[in-house]
Amino acid sequence: MSSPLSLFVTGTDTEIGKTFVSCALLHGLARAGLRAAAMKPIAAGADFDPKDGLWHNDDADQLDAAAGVPLPPEIRTPYLLKAPAAPHIVAAQEGRMLEIAPIIDCHREAMRRADVVLVEGVGGFRVPLDEKRDTADLAVALGLPVVLVVGMRLGCINHALLTADAIAARGLHLIGWVANVVDPAMRFLDENIDTVRGWLERERRAPLIGVVPHLAPPSAELASTHLDIEMLLGALRANAPAHSDR
Repeated sequence: MSSPLSLFVTGTDTEIGKTFVSCALLHGLARAGLRAAAMKPIAAGADFDPKDGLWHNDDADQLDAAAGVPLPPEIRTPYLLKAPAAPHIVAAQEGRMLEIAPIIDCHREAMRRADVVLVEGVGGFRVPLDEKRDTADLAVALGLPVVLVVGMRLGCINHALLTADAIAARGLHLIGWVANVVDPAMRFLDENIDTVRGWLERERRAPLIGVVPHLAPPSAELASTHLDIEMLLGALRANAPAHSDR
């Protein structure tokens, strides 16, 4: 049996469609014949559902719906925080510590259950977990190749290049990026995409995996048809560790 694959999905900011693109990636991986699971290790913002007696986060529920291999909530999201705010602030209010070790354990278990595990970060790449650690430290601890979701709107070029620099500074491999059109009225959309593509390919050798157009209504399954899943899989396999603890 081949070793399971895994990737870390981050974004240039919050509210740029990171979960939407993650769901599209999951649909594409399923279409490629892979059993894909998804983790949202830290999620801020939850509502109680009296029907099942559980707290739910919308992003995590979307990932569940798109994943071919459902994970138990405690594995998929070991830190589910109630208020929709910066995780380290909400965690402090709830008297919780956002520890990395339990997330690594959950990821190890997820890898035993699926062919590929997608791990979606929270917010941008450097969201604080406490006074000393941030989500970049989580990505480093997991040691996964990174896919960057760039929300195509005014300011995206600067955000994309700064995030790519931060990823490289942590010693992580940016294996590709996705242009997600969050502002359908953005001026010079194609030129902005070409600019980001030129810089990321030249500086990071990170190819454009796909351009997801603004879809109304949104459909992650339809969005998946705009992604080059074979390119992504090739990069994942090239970066896969020699051994697995599945």
